[in-house]
Amino acid sequence: MSDKKDKHEDAKTKKIKWWKILLFIVLAVIIIAGSYVAYVFLTYSRIEDNQDLAVRNKTDLTAEPGVEYTAVSYNLGFGAYTADFTFFMDGGKESRARSEESVKNCISKTSKFALSYEPDLVLFQEIDTDSTRSFHVDEREILYSLFDEEGAYDSVFAENYHSAYLMYPLLKPHGASNSGLVTESRFDISSSLRRSLPIATDFNKILDLDRCYSISRIPVSNGKELVIINTHLSAYGTDADQGNEQLEMIFADMKAEYDKGNYVICGGDYNHDFTGNSREYFNPGNGDSFSWCQPFPDAVIPEGFSKCTDYDEGMVPSTRNTDIPYSEESFTVTLDGFIVSDNVTCTYVQNIDAGFEYTDHNPVVMKFILDEK
Repeated sequence: MSDKKDKHEDAKTKKIKWWKILLFIVLAVIIIAGSYVAYVFLTYSRIEDNQDLAVRNKTDLTAEPGVEYTAVSYNLGFGAYTADFTFFMDGGKESRARSEESVKNCISKTSKFALSYEPDLVLFQEIDTDSTRSFHVDEREILYSLFDEEGAYDSVFAENYHSAYLMYPLLKPHGASNSGLVTESRFDISSSLRRSLPIATDFNKILDLDRCYSISRIPVSNGKELVIINTHLSAYGTDADQGNEQLEMIFADMKAEYDKGNYVICGGDYNHDFTGNSREYFNPGNGDSFSWCQPFPDAVIPEGFSKCTDYDEGMVPSTRNTDIPYSEESFTVTLDGFIVSDNVTCTYVQNIDAGFEYTDHNPVVMKFILDEK
């Protein structure tokens, strides 16, 4: 009888111990999760608006009216996107670049491709400086080095966003990101300014990366200025109102410069269907499943400005969705491009088919002339 009682007590004790262990695990998970949420909120900060940017001066050339110049806009995808790379935020699998060597190779190859057009201006987006996803490679320094080898270019870096350590995916977290915009110019950049774009202000601000555009000023021989705006707007399902607010802010600055008589060029990744019909053009019958790609809201473009979409060699997509390795089945669209003021004549524009070999974007090449009047 005593043995049965002892066995019953042992079983009861073991049951209590299991409940304690389970409770301990649950509490530990809650504490860890709570601590992580607290860390994300406590470390959250927006980058200062109207921030003067340091110009890396290498040239003192001024721009000339009546001369044809070449500009390139190129999103380098933080050096991760080889043609077979898929990204978890697009429905793919990978959260980081393949290796440090791959990052350096992708940034070098894309930079040299841009330089092959002998550009006077280059607007780069998604350039990491110290990010987990790109093995902490300072991609900005790779660009600077390559452009220094090519000739005298002024350079400006604007930090687009910095983010807390993202603990997802769990087996290989995306980590912390520090990324920005680089503007390269054969002309003297007299000054440059970072403007903070509107983003979510509620709880969603944690998920909505900081965004900006840079305004770089180039002296023109007639006493005016060539104002270069480099931007990368919000993506991944941002609501239309917020997207319009971002564009309206950029256009307000552009119009103010145009009203002064200055020349204005805005280039970058707008994260909108830039032509308004490229989604259907490149993906007939397959566009509805990618609702994040909405047509560019042409109605917000102020008088005196126009998009450069009269492609000299036909329609070519500027980006691919990275849910699958690049193939004929990939969803492609045009998100990148240039918008110019009426005193800038676009003489040539083309999205270049680079096969998405080293980034998920194709470069946009534009030739332009500053009107003499």
